[in-house]
Amino acid sequence: MFKRLLKGFALSGILLFVTLPAHAADLILTSPPRETAEAGQKLYGPLAEYLSGLIGTRVVYQHPRNWLNYQREMRDNKYDIIFDGPHFISWRIAHLKHDVLVKLPGQLEFLLVAGADDKSTNSLDDLIGQRICAISPPNLSSLTALDRFRNPVRQPVMTGIQGGMEKVHKAFVEGKCKAAVLRIDFYNKKLQQAERDKLKILFHSTPLPNQGISVSQRLSASAKNKIVQSLTFGDGAKLSDSIVKRFAGKQAKGFVPAKNDEYAGHNMFLEGIIFGW
Repeated sequence: MFKRLLKGFALSGILLFVTLPAHAADLILTSPPRETAEAGQKLYGPLAEYLSGLIGTRVVYQHPRNWLNYQREMRDNKYDIIFDGPHFISWRIAHLKHDVLVKLPGQLEFLLVAGADDKSTNSLDDLIGQRICAISPPNLSSLTALDRFRNPVRQPVMTGIQGGMEKVHKAFVEGKCKAAVLRIDFYNKKLQQAERDKLKILFHSTPLPNQGISVSQRLSASAKNKIVQSLTFGDGAKLSDSIVKRFAGKQAKGFVPAKNDEYAGHNMFLEGIIFGW
């Protein structure tokens, strides 16, 4: 009984630590709510602590309560150091004057696929009004597909799937949609040849820069330079290894430097597609 009480107090302490509001002078580090608050603290908390010592300003990790909270706080310029996708980075560069510092190696590419034997689905026009399985917006995979259907009266119905690309593929195989959006790395590396043979590619997206870290104007030029150097070549590279491996694969070596120009225009995946952007 006593051990259970101690465990409960410990969990409460973690939750309190994660959800405590940052002081007005603190810099806030965050990332999309793709995991629980506890998992987010474990993944990003050490990075926030390390950056505090690196740049001489307290950095705290703040876990968003949900996607709506994340997007609202982002648009209100509440965050200072953010790790997320190229569409969000591009939007912040365009509207909040953020600077992207580093990115994951590789590029993001997506495929819109249908069944190889589906004779009624051979082009994008054949998907108007039909169901497409994809990770729910604002995930870049679904936004990439919706970008091909800018006319709101000539759009497919996006069926949001939780649990990653494997679940998206599974839902498609189970007949829950006429097509599916898959990341090309998943298609090439996770699917067997027999599974790929059952698919036909209707659309292959233009390669986009990978997820990265952008920062607000509240960080000095000196702080930005220190972060780039540390996360690509310094002690921060080892500390951020768990983040890199999770989102770029076990073979990824670390963050690489990034430039604002690489992300120019990708905010349009949000603007005009999702209400409020």
